Amino acid sequence: MNQIEVITVFLEEGYQISPNAVELICCHCDPHSLLDRILKNMDPSVLVVDVEHINEHNIQENNEVPEKESLSTSHQPIPKIVAPMFSPLNCSQSDNPVDVLLDITDNSTCVGEYMEFVQFFRNRYSRLSEMIRGRLNSRPIESLNKYRNKNGGRREGMDKDMNEISIIGMISDIKNTSNGHKMIELEDTTGSISVLVRMADKELFELASRFVLDEVVGITGALTNDGKLLIAKKITIPDLPNTLGERKRSYGKAVLTSDVHIGSSTFLEEEWYRFIDFLKGDTDNEAMANLSKEVRYLVVAGDLVDGVGIYPGQEMELKIQDVYGQYKKAAEYFSEIPKHITVIISPGNHDAVRQAEPQPMLPENIRADFSENVLFVGNPSVVDLDGVKLMIYHGRSIDDLVASIPGVSYQEPTKAMVEMMKRRHLSPIYGSRVSIAPEKQDHFVIGQVPDILHCGHVHTVGVEWYKNVLLVNSGTWQSQTEFQKRVNVVPTPAQVPVVDLSTLKTTILKFAE
Repeated sequence: MNQIEVITVFLEEGYQISPNAVELICCHCDPHSLLDRILKNMDPSVLVVDVEHINEHNIQENNEVPEKESLSTSHQPIPKIVAPMFSPLNCSQSDNPVDVLLDITDNSTCVGEYMEFVQFFRNRYSRLSEMIRGRLNSRPIESLNKYRNKNGGRREGMDKDMNEISIIGMISDIKNTSNGHKMIELEDTTGSISVLVRMADKELFELASRFVLDEVVGITGALTNDGKLLIAKKITIPDLPNTLGERKRSYGKAVLTSDVHIGSSTFLEEEWYRFIDFLKGDTDNEAMANLSKEVRYLVVAGDLVDGVGIYPGQEMELKIQDVYGQYKKAAEYFSEIPKHITVIISPGNHDAVRQAEPQPMLPENIRADFSENVLFVGNPSVVDLDGVKLMIYHGRSIDDLVASIPGVSYQEPTKAMVEMMKRRHLSPIYGSRVSIAPEKQDHFVIGQVPDILHCGHVHTVGVEWYKNVLLVNSGTWQSQTEFQKRVNVVPTPAQVPVVDLSTLKTTILKFAE
């Protein structure tokens, strides 16, 4: 079944479909039956079928891979099909299954053309506005023109309608007026309008004070007499639902870590070896030994090595000057992890992949040095750990959120992660510190709600619940660098969150003396 046939089927049923979703269907072993199951279960309110909608259905009945389907070269993010458990060179099944649900690897189409930026923002707006639209009866901004007469004033007889005008838009500008009010510029695919949030409306004003550029919000309010300004009365954000229903759970433990920074002279090798001894069960502490027996997964959320040329003066603090030498040393360290533990590694801004996010998995020449129990994914990515859905994002956007939102700090990284959840977006601000590639699909939109969001980057440990989602920032294995001292970043190294996959209860183990 080719792509044109897939698109035609969806058009005949009244749906549009994204290129990534088409590709997922075409590479499935039985696309015809897959199409039938998707259309049978599709929510009629969906306008554009995307990967996240396909992920909601059982792509493979009974979650079994047909015998004729080879896994030897598959790193495609095909939901509900068991992805390679370890490296691409090994396809054996495991007691610790990993389904890769979302990953940019091998799916990047970005070349930097103008229309790609247009498609990127339209995709973001479409998906986030759809989340808000279920709670808000909105209208296109262009339709507000009917409230204005030819002279620019408000048309007569419109007072009744004006009480309930709602729009959904992307924030393109935020200003403070001379009187201290917030002036927000909102735009959708049809036009733009200015929105005033008054200081007197304290709750609304506080919410608007946390707005950032490029996020999508819904505004309900009243038009001024000239029809050119909307006075906000209510603000609706995408946010997570208050209840997520029954969530599937698994058994055993997942160890979450990040920012190992192998190759740096500030890498805590002694503490790392204590951690490896724990994973081996080599400890006199009976409780720790019993806990180590339950570990099934180890997930690294980026910055496996320190890299080269990442920050000013870094070369003065490198123990291993060559980045490939750093990865060879990392492979050596990770080879000591017991083979019954499945290791998942995602890149970060110090790793040897493109700096623009989303980032693909580490290249083959690096992956080849690692043991067969190591699976590589991109950044961000979503994996299913035997029933528990884990979203992995290195967390570089925390830099932007700390700089833009009052009360968000590096010392409490989960506060930034809460802001991601409220916006249903991992990196809402475009064009600031985070370099983002304009893919056709915005891979940072949080479509499917995960059980766990795992970040790193800021070198501080944090654990927090937000609306039934566990938020974990997993710290670092690097002591404070000179650069961190200059920017006032105080790390909490050698602390490791361990999550119980049956309850999501989290324990933090400390390996520093």
